[in-house]
Amino acid sequence: MTATNAGGPVAARADGIWKVYGSGEARVTALRGVTAEFGSGRFTAIMGPSGSGKSTLMHCLAGLDTVDEGTVHVGGTEISKLGDKALTRLRRDRIGFIFQQFNLLPTLSAAENIRLPLDIAGRKADPRWWDVVIDTVGLRDRLGHRPSQLSGGQQQRVACARALVGRPDVIFADEPTGNLDSRSGAEVLGFLRASVREHGQTIVMVTHDPVAASYADRVVFLADGAIVDELHGPTAETVLDTMKRLDKHGDPVML
Repeated sequence: MTATNAGGPVAARADGIWKVYGSGEARVTALRGVTAEFGSGRFTAIMGPSGSGKSTLMHCLAGLDTVDEGTVHVGGTEISKLGDKALTRLRRDRIGFIFQQFNLLPTLSAAENIRLPLDIAGRKADPRWWDVVIDTVGLRDRLGHRPSQLSGGQQQRVACARALVGRPDVIFADEPTGNLDSRSGAEVLGFLRASVREHGQTIVMVTHDPVAASYADRVVFLADGAIVDELHGPTAETVLDTMKRLDKHGDPVML
């Protein structure tokens, strides 16, 4: 099955990508000819049973892992052909990342952590956009605090602001609420959805949580390294029903 964007520009695209780890008896095929488009200004969730290939797909789309066959594009750039230096620049300048573990530097303040990617690139934050991001995440009164002085939800909002402040083409979020309680998780997900709807950001999120996926505009489902279904305008109930069906069938049924 091919997951296609419902019209409009495409922020990231995979065309027939395969990814294999190991060899012989240890050989594992993580992705099996996956073709998918992720629309600009849209919030897309990627879901699937454990071992389905969802994190591998995100890592390949983000240039964190290579593909064995097929091509990956971010905007109009085919990243699967870029050298290490060019790929590093693209990830730095055009892609934002949000991870489950926050990945904040403990010796830096919240503001310094948010500015870190820009500082590394030798760029300055646009003052107006900085204010928009800080007000959207609701951290203006916490900017001088270090991570140890912040709650888990506040730390993840710092990580979200860090990903947004450079205005990347696309943000990849890997289980961004996995270490948060339900209230903090809802705050972060609400912020991510607002960044898409109010500011035109593009987000691709891997999650195992149907409630988290319900914040997205669209959910793409993987099983055994292949795309097997997708939902538009998902609810927690429709996501859960689809996941139950995939778990019941075991091997993917192409829909």
